[in-house]
Amino acid sequence: MIFISFLYALMIVCLCFPVYKVYQLNNYSIKKTLINVIKFRFANGDKNKLVLTNRMKRFICFNFIFNLLISLLCYIFIKKIYLYFIVNIIFVLFNLFIFSCVHFIMCPVEYIIKCRFIKRAQKKLLKLKCKKIGITGSFGKTSTKNILCQILEEEYKVCKTPKSYNTPMGICKTILEDLNEEHEFFIVEMGARREGDIAFLTNLVEVEYGIITSIGEQHIETFRTIENIEKTKFELCEFIDEDGVVIFNGKSSSSYKLYKKCKRKKYLLCRENSYAFASNISTNEHGSKFTLNIDKKKIDVETKLLGKLNIDNIVMSSTMAYLLGENLFNIKKAISKLKPIEHRLELIKGENVCVIDDSYNSNLSGAKEALQVLSNFKKRKIVITPGIVEMGSKQEKVNFDLGKEISKVADICIIMNKINKNSLKNGLKSGNFDEKMLFFANTREEQKNLLNKILLKNDVVLFENDLPDNYK
Repeated sequence: MIFISFLYALMIVCLCFPVYKVYQLNNYSIKKTLINVIKFRFANGDKNKLVLTNRMKRFICFNFIFNLLISLLCYIFIKKIYLYFIVNIIFVLFNLFIFSCVHFIMCPVEYIIKCRFIKRAQKKLLKLKCKKIGITGSFGKTSTKNILCQILEEEYKVCKTPKSYNTPMGICKTILEDLNEEHEFFIVEMGARREGDIAFLTNLVEVEYGIITSIGEQHIETFRTIENIEKTKFELCEFIDEDGVVIFNGKSSSSYKLYKKCKRKKYLLCRENSYAFASNISTNEHGSKFTLNIDKKKIDVETKLLGKLNIDNIVMSSTMAYLLGENLFNIKKAISKLKPIEHRLELIKGENVCVIDDSYNSNLSGAKEALQVLSNFKKRKIVITPGIVEMGSKQEKVNFDLGKEISKVADICIIMNKINKNSLKNGLKSGNFDEKMLFFANTREEQKNLLNKILLKNDVVLFENDLPDNYK
């Protein structure tokens, strides 16, 4: 019977694998997981794989042990074999309840592990002498981080948080595994989904230099109001080192508002006649040329990065590098060599088609900029997008506006997923988009087949945003 209980627990673990994936994609939120599962919104796509992190391994092992114990207790207290099997079947049917119990039992365990992990990272950080730079904002964080790193690497040893690592665990992992005594600068991307997140990360890293990029209504679903977003981003100014320096993207009205409130040493950028800005801007399908004005000094620069938003990111990064001691000659040289940031207005040239990969962009401002870049191409233009999510009550309007913007530029549009289908379609129609050139795909396989049918030589394809598998 022990063997049967073992098989039962193993079967439960196997049956739960689709739920584990939803659980992980929802950042281990049991509430969101239960809502998705009850609505049969499983993450069945092939984009996101279940990542067997240490946390997920612990959860799966405990789920197995918990179900094994339940089955063994049933055997001990229920003497009749047929009743034993009936009770086990009932537990299978109500396994979401057991899944939830495992989650709440594991919460204090994970909290203790998290605290120990953070203390280890802080202890190591105290021994290092590198200067710490924190970057926050609603969008442009990852691009600014990568550009700043490439500029500083002209002369210094630099460590940065990889990819889109911007949570406490991701930052601590970078500190423990990548940061060492050779590094002179540590660049940290700081993300937030609720008030207090930026304060925690600023204190964790003991940030000395801060960058606040553009601020908008990204993650408005969790923050509720733009004021809450502004308040959270301002935590960088409140908790940065007392002698710290903060620079702001003045083109963003919210960021400009925070600049005026900030009591630390500060610099306003990206507005004409501010401490640093771009002038004489010229953009095309190959990149941009502009004059970089910093501290009343001017240099003409050229970059392969696409779009005016990247120019702002370059201005921000160049200014921070300048304040940290990098000279203008090295800054100019680095800008000319900047490599496209993966999945962020990344131009990929094939033999017959060009692809603009902007699949990691998830805001309307960025989407408009991507469409502006697309408009520079004098070829047939195809846009593939699922729209924008996590916009709360504004989601329908935002995607309607996005559809309208697409109608001004695209010759063909493929709408991915169902979540924003109607809003995007209505927006396209309001811009008098030819409905014969509008297509729909629910899966990547459908999208691939559609694209193969409609693609012609020299077409340009823009992939604008991409959603994880828990969105349908």
